[in-house]
Amino acid sequence: MSKVKEITGRDIDFGKWYTDIIKKADLIDYSSMKGSMIIRPYGYAIWEEMVKILDAKFKETNHENIQMPMFIPESLLNIEKNHVAGFAPEVAWVTSGGNEQLNERICVRPTSEVLFCEHYKKIIKSYRDLPKLYNQWCTIVRWEKTTRPFLRSREILWQEGHTMHETEKEAKEETIRMLKIYEEFQKKYLAMPVITGRKTEKEKFAGANASYTIEAMMYDGVALQNGTSHYFGSDFAKAFGIEFLNRDNVLQAPYQTSWGVTTRMIGGLIMTHGDDSGLVLPPKIAPIKVIIIPIGKIEENDKIKNVIDKISEKLKKENITYKIDNSEKSPGFKFAEAEIKGYPVRIEVGMRDLENDEITIVRRDTLEKIKFSKDFEIDKLKQLFDNIQNDMYQKALKRRDSMIHIANNYEEFKDIASNKPGFIKTNWCGNVLCEDKIKDDTTFKSRCIIENEKVNGPCVVCGQEAKYKIYWGKQY
Repeated sequence: MSKVKEITGRDIDFGKWYTDIIKKADLIDYSSMKGSMIIRPYGYAIWEEMVKILDAKFKETNHENIQMPMFIPESLLNIEKNHVAGFAPEVAWVTSGGNEQLNERICVRPTSEVLFCEHYKKIIKSYRDLPKLYNQWCTIVRWEKTTRPFLRSREILWQEGHTMHETEKEAKEETIRMLKIYEEFQKKYLAMPVITGRKTEKEKFAGANASYTIEAMMYDGVALQNGTSHYFGSDFAKAFGIEFLNRDNVLQAPYQTSWGVTTRMIGGLIMTHGDDSGLVLPPKIAPIKVIIIPIGKIEENDKIKNVIDKISEKLKKENITYKIDNSEKSPGFKFAEAEIKGYPVRIEVGMRDLENDEITIVRRDTLEKIKFSKDFEIDKLKQLFDNIQNDMYQKALKRRDSMIHIANNYEEFKDIASNKPGFIKTNWCGNVLCEDKIKDDTTFKSRCIIENEKVNGPCVVCGQEAKYKIYWGKQY
């Protein structure tokens, strides 16, 4: 049974649990536009924390923010044929403006490679103009048939970086550098263990030479692609006629990358850390880190008021975000509401504790109660934040690792796929026929190729000599 009324048990129906959590925690609301969601203030506050941290990291690595148009003329989209073919099923088209039929269809951007290329053609003339390190925070549209809030929607809030480089080496280094920034962010701030690697040729981004991915495993063992970084080589540049005078005074095409993450990371947070009482947010990403709950009305008890005032001053001085719940609701209701919202730490201030010069601190991740002095040691709280952050990561890592299975032959693979949730690690020959067979037989798809790991033995499917180590899994 669920611990909170109206939240389905996580182990009873994971999909319904997820929907209950996002509604009960007031993260989203549904709109009359099918497949689009209203991100409520608390849900958007979590996204703002992600934006703030990532944007600072991008700027530390000399990236600049830019804004591209939302609309793309069909003729511009069609310049790179492989790219448009990959997105064709998901493109939304504008065919009229006001009462007039348009002469040319206009695409609502599903991604912005072609817009950046059109712009780069105008501004890149010499090697001195490179590198160009641009990023934009924007909305894109992909006409998904099946949608789920945060995980897959028709309107997506995201960030997309697009860079141009003088050399192939520099562009490849940029691709991996941004992948590592995403990896560090998700491990350090979201407390999410992730696997990084290269996508197969079949699964790579449309038009890319190579795609790299951040793969997270949710509580139910299903994969969530939580970020990607792509190396394009000079294919887009050549298609768009982008050239620069190199150091030998010879015209050449630059080398390109793109990389992005989305509000999907919020869904990942929920499905990695949430429990039957609601959200569980890591302190480093929680928009409100502390909820203070007086036992009784503040204005009716000077002793409680004075203690809360002193705690508030210390939190404010250290820039630790907090909220005081002085509503008319009962303490039990406030506690349950705080747990649903996932505030990392709850501070309870009541006369029973104050008689012993104490207050009660409750960890959201474990619901453990800890006695603090009423004088409130701020360093002790900071250490508690660090402990919560680390413990949440280790808990998720332990669960993730317990659901990574190794299959040495195809019968073993099919048995694991049928009976055990999680990822399956195997040898693979690299042939798309084997990749397709796994998908057709089990619905598992390739997650990522593990690079720099020694390969011995046959392909798990065909028995031929293997070229790669690879992870397989079901996906959201």
